[in-house]
Amino acid sequence: MKQDKETFDAQKEVKRIRTLRIRARRQRYRKSRLDRYRAELVAMRRAGASCGDLAFWLRITHRCIINRSSIDRYLRKLPEMNSEPVSDNQDTPWTE
Repeated sequence: MKQDKETFDAQKEVKRIRTLRIRARRQRYRKSRLDRYRAELVAMRRAGASCGDLAFWLRITHRCIINRSSIDRYLRKLPEMNSEPVSDNQDTPWTE
């Protein structure tokens, strides 16, 4: 603590500590390997492709090996995927 003729201001210190904690807690965004294919992944998912289909497409066309569950987590975080439901294939025999 400073030994000057200043008095200790508790409100000011609490505010300073809270802003430092918020800054330290802030999540930093790391660029995903899937960001460059975002538009294509969203379009194919809306067209009815499964996450396994998307993983296969990435592996074959872009030589990007990634697990289907990682694609699922990536797509769930996107705001454009949360706005509209994904169209499921209605011609499956077990759906009634």
